[in-house]
Amino acid sequence: MGFNIGDLVYQLIMFIFLIGMIIAVYFFVRSLLTRANKSNRMEQKLDRVIELLEKDKRG
Repeated sequence: MGFNIGDLVYQLIMFIFLIGMIIAVYFFVRSLLTRANKSNRMEQKLDRVIELLEKDKRG
């Protein structure tokens, strides 16, 4: 009643596939959060530039 080598290989491949899926989801979510943070910083910088331009225009 031992393991067949094919069963062992199949289980190993499925385990690696499962771990790979978890890692892929982690990096996908992380990249989405990083992208949102970068666009937020870009908006803040643009707001600052517009503010300075308007201040310069008035003064």
